[in-house]
Amino acid sequence: MVNSSRRKPNILVTGTPGTGKTTTCEALAEATGLRHVNIGELVKEKNLHDGWDDEFECHVINEDLVCDELEDSMEEGGIIMDYHGCDFFPERWFDCVVVLQTDNSVLYDRLSGRGYSGTKLSNNIECEIFQTLLEEAKESYSENIVVALRSDTIEDMSRSVETLTEWVSNWRSSA
Repeated sequence: MVNSSRRKPNILVTGTPGTGKTTTCEALAEATGLRHVNIGELVKEKNLHDGWDDEFECHVINEDLVCDELEDSMEEGGIIMDYHGCDFFPERWFDCVVVLQTDNSVLYDRLSGRGYSGTKLSNNIECEIFQTLLEEAKESYSENIVVALRSDTIEDMSRSVETLTEWVSNWRSSA
């Protein structure tokens, strides 16, 4: 469903940590001129959290503060949002929801390379095995705007950027 008041689409790129969200979003922003918003960075930069989780080694995001911070930008449009969750963002914000998926052996290597271990590593691998984020996206948004894309290789990411760039062009011409 296209929000007719926006002149540019909003895209959510989600997936388990390590699936290539930020890399894909940066390339897509460069290709389309849309603005990339990395929610993890925004949370740190604007203190939109309720402290630190020692077990998972990350900030405890304050979903209400994040949504309040983004409301005006999302209504305006032209945002590519990058976050490993999606169920708390309003459905009206997005015209396309992309779930990046990565083979578990590739994901394990990427996350280990980032220094993930123990609970944090095993929980993220399990999340990918059970396709938790794809299910979350399908439950939170209209299934006709949710798309799963492979993200095992640089070539996969390039194909995803090409596909999404074409989608943005078609959205612009049909809006």
